[in-house]
Amino acid sequence: MVYPIYTELTQCRDCYKCVRSCPVKAIQVKDGSAVVIKDRCVFCGHCVDVCPNHAKKVRDDIARVQMFLRGGKRVLCSIAPSYAAEFAGQGDAVLAALMRLGFSGVSETAIGAALVSASVDLYAKRNGGVCPWISTACPSVVELVRKYYPQLVGNLSHVPSPLQCHCAYLRELYGEDIGIVFVGPCIAKKVEADTTPGFPDFALTFGELRQWLEREGVFLDEMVDGIEAGKISVPDFVPAPAGKTTLYPVEGGMIASLMWGEDAFQDHAVAISGVDQVIDVLDELPRQEVRGEGGTLEMDVYNDFLELLNCEGGCVNGPGASKGRSPAAKKSLSARYTKTRITAQADKLFVPPAQFLDKLLDKGYDLLVRGDRRSEYPPTGFLPAELKAKFSDAQIDQALKDLGKVSKADELNCGGCGYNTCRDMAVAYLEGMAEPEMCVTKMRKEAQSKIDVLLRTIPMGVVMVDEDLKIVDCNVGFLHLFGDIDYSIESEIINLISGLPLERFVPFYEQFREQFHTSKPGQYRLHYQDKFLRVTFFVVEKQRLVGAIFEDITSPTVRRETVVKKAEDVIQKSLETVQQIASLLGENAAETEIMLNSLIDAFKVPGTDSEDGFLPDEQQDLT
Repeated sequence: MVYPIYTELTQCRDCYKCVRSCPVKAIQVKDGSAVVIKDRCVFCGHCVDVCPNHAKKVRDDIARVQMFLRGGKRVLCSIAPSYAAEFAGQGDAVLAALMRLGFSGVSETAIGAALVSASVDLYAKRNGGVCPWISTACPSVVELVRKYYPQLVGNLSHVPSPLQCHCAYLRELYGEDIGIVFVGPCIAKKVEADTTPGFPDFALTFGELRQWLEREGVFLDEMVDGIEAGKISVPDFVPAPAGKTTLYPVEGGMIASLMWGEDAFQDHAVAISGVDQVIDVLDELPRQEVRGEGGTLEMDVYNDFLELLNCEGGCVNGPGASKGRSPAAKKSLSARYTKTRITAQADKLFVPPAQFLDKLLDKGYDLLVRGDRRSEYPPTGFLPAELKAKFSDAQIDQALKDLGKVSKADELNCGGCGYNTCRDMAVAYLEGMAEPEMCVTKMRKEAQSKIDVLLRTIPMGVVMVDEDLKIVDCNVGFLHLFGDIDYSIESEIINLISGLPLERFVPFYEQFREQFHTSKPGQYRLHYQDKFLRVTFFVVEKQRLVGAIFEDITSPTVRRETVVKKAEDVIQKSLETVQQIASLLGENAAETEIMLNSLIDAFKVPGTDSEDGFLPDEQQDLT
């Protein structure tokens, strides 16, 4: 099975942006590509949102749902209440479009939310006015608790999530044989569909719904016009429209639907959104006291009901929703939708039946059973850290050295690799989750070292300058040619040259300035202090830097190579002439070829009987 989030490897290379954004570092980098590790992933969708190359993909379930609809059974759509913010002004058109796609009816997931809220209220009334649960409305939070805070699994809500309760209620009303497909802004809901078969059967994002409508040629604007003209009818929600729980997709919307929500200063429930803030809350839960100016304050942390949502601002900002509309606008649209619903249709709104509420509190997750298929809920604690090897300080220190962090000063903690600290990166490296190439500073140092070695060993003079014609880098060969230096030069001295104006070394510095404005750098011959130099210009970093290579062509080796090349050119031209006027030149051309070949042989390096491989250079200077 393809998991809800996966990587298109051909589109992923040397970016690490997903590593930086992943709140639990569930990304493994291998061969330069970043892949999602399912056992660590909480399916929050951040990596999908931030991937600049769209290499992180969400599993497309449209084809599976289409096949499901063709199966002949009655299939209902459970639509998330955030559709009011997603399809502003097109809500009725969406309902009609879903029917056109083949659904037998549309029901609001907010009905399940109403069942959950009523269950929480009932539990609190039976238990002294408190309900110390963590809401399971957000499946990403459930995955976070299950995988990284297994000690808190018992604090998760004792009743299933709103979507699961909705599915269970629909099956009780219409029979076990119905099909249910969820449509909403959440990628993690696909996990609920995978782990609780039938609760729902499938889950689609709003993005998938838009793609499906486009493929089928169903245009919402046209349907809006058809509804206004009376040509298209809008289906009623089954079994009824939901009320104030349609505000669930907004941070604090769940608490607003609870009995505590009526008190603006309520102190029995807390709403938190945003994965970083959620992690902070879960980190703090085991602590029972807070130190302040007045001393130590005891806090009954476990007595608070926690509405925790992974997406900042709530589900309206989910990864499966459209971008381009501000969170404020989405929250406003959801609030207006809920207010309209509870004022205009108060007598038609869904009322949770007491008998089903008792069943929810009594059976809880046992309701999520279909025949011989039992769900994986309630979730059991699973800590990825338990599968990780425990590394000693010595192992981590060695890994840091492998990453080029020889001393504490080398640990810049820049975050370029995606990890908060170099030490975290070292642990990930030991786990096989990261590669040394992810360290930006290490790669920069290696690149600089290679450049330094190349500049030191190249037998020609090299210099690079910036737009102000100040020297950025140079080598010993350049200083020997233009610095009037005839002794060995240490690298420290070369470093002192950086930043000096070029005109202090070469009188023809204006020629460098011209190279910044030419489309193609040129090659020139230069006569300088009884020497003939071949000067080859090059551009670095899109004309931010200009460099030049100076080759002394007055040396015997270069002269010999030059004569050989010229002689070969003369032979070639002479032979071409022979072919054209062979009858006129005849013997004279043959004699010319013999003479030129002898000239070439005289200048060529003598042959050797040695085998292929490295040979010692007896003229090299090892001082």
